[in-house]
Amino acid sequence: MNARTSTLVMGKADIEALILKVFPQAVGYAAITRLEPGALELTKTTDEGHLRPGGTVSGPVLMTLADTAAYFLILAHLGPVALAVTTNLSIDFLRKGDAGQLFARASLLKLGRRLALCQVGLYASAANAEVHVAQATVTYSIPPEKD
Repeated sequence: MNARTSTLVMGKADIEALILKVFPQAVGYAAITRLEPGALELTKTTDEGHLRPGGTVSGPVLMTLADTAAYFLILAHLGPVALAVTTNLSIDFLRKGDAGQLFARASLLKLGRRLALCQVGLYASAANAEVHVAQATVTYSIPPEKD
């Protein structure tokens, strides 16, 4: 880990306040349950409205959760750079995830001047255990600093 990936400049409350201000439609999508240098966990409760035919959590829900976790983690290290945007999201769906609790565990792999790279594991609760349902790699473009 380098200095940029090991130092938080925003906490949970700071991220929530920024999202409320600049991206209010995302408020309440998922809750930050852990935030530390280089890592973040989000929790989302899913129900029947998040399922695809066959009774599994839909791919778009899992992709949105992975992307949200990466965005929040990057903000925590960069500060209020609301215009950081996803440039790539690659996801592998591993197993069926049932409705209930989903967990996104993001780790910051690289934080450069122009790009940030995160790895996000997605897990579902199942009978007192967790099932690894998907694994994502998310790249963000960081806008240039204004002088």
